Amino acid sequence: MISLIGQSIGRYHIIEQLGEGGMASVFLAYDTRLERQVALKVILPSKRQSETFLKRFEREAKSMAQLSHPNIIKVHDYGDHDGLPFLIMEYTPGGTMKEKLGEPIHWTQAAKLLAPIADALAYAHERDVVHRDVKPSNVLITDSGQPMLADFGIAKILQEEETTELTGPGVGIGTPEYMAPEQGKGIPIDHRADIYALGVVFYELVTGRKPFRADTPMAVVIKHMQDPLPRPRDFVPDIPKEVEQVIIKALAKAPEDRYQQMAEFAQALDEISRSQKVSLKMLPGVSMRRRNRARWIGLSALLAVVVLAGAWGLNQFWPQIFGEERIAAD
Repeated sequence: MISLIGQSIGRYHIIEQLGEGGMASVFLAYDTRLERQVALKVILPSKRQSETFLKRFEREAKSMAQLSHPNIIKVHDYGDHDGLPFLIMEYTPGGTMKEKLGEPIHWTQAAKLLAPIADALAYAHERDVVHRDVKPSNVLITDSGQPMLADFGIAKILQEEETTELTGPGVGIGTPEYMAPEQGKGIPIDHRADIYALGVVFYELVTGRKPFRADTPMAVVIKHMQDPLPRPRDFVPDIPKEVEQVIIKALAKAPEDRYQQMAEFAQALDEISRSQKVSLKMLPGVSMRRRNRARWIGLSALLAVVVLAGAWGLNQFWPQIFGEERIAAD
């Protein structure tokens, strides 16, 4: 544990520790120049494994500073204090989403919380930035209840560092409970790993539990890779099927079976949050064949109505049209 309370790093005076995770410690600090509170995140010493780390850290800090979105925590500054790389970020006193977990949240409220985060991730993905560690503790909440996503890039530089040290492929950097199967295998990932991780968060908010549990982190990773997804409706039976299907699609084992763009997932969450039916195209398993089948059923029903109406009309007017001929024939 890093003890920096009471110290000053440049113009930033450290007031108290806000938290510590597997990769970094976060402190509340006071910017004496701009006279405002900020969050100071220090990468743990155990993560500094090579001389190139600080260069990678600087590169990612600059990349994070370029992200400008209302639901992404803004990076104000970065630096190095006695070999400890740090970030200066905007401070949100409302805590994190992790503190709101434990009991199921109504799916409309859960979707309302996550739709802005999905939109923020879609914005980042458009700029070729993948988060790699989407989880409730990286979603900060403002005083007004607005969700904000933090920690872009940190998992990436740590993974690059570890890859340099390993002689073969290994488990990717991230949080096991939210890791996509391909991330757990240690193979190259893309933006669809963020879609899976956000799907896990949605599952957890709606059901009050994580989809996979085990005694060790590696066992959890293996479950993500191999075990069938427990049905959300097994834990909360009144979840609408459409909502469950959105979760299932986001948590597909194979990346090609998930939403292919975060914007699609964001749209589905937005529709759920407004208590609207999820668009047919947003649901998993709705193939073109099923859509065509629905169209044929509709056309068949329309044709049946037309035939019945025609038969009724013919029955009504037949005597008038053919009445004389019938009499003559008789």
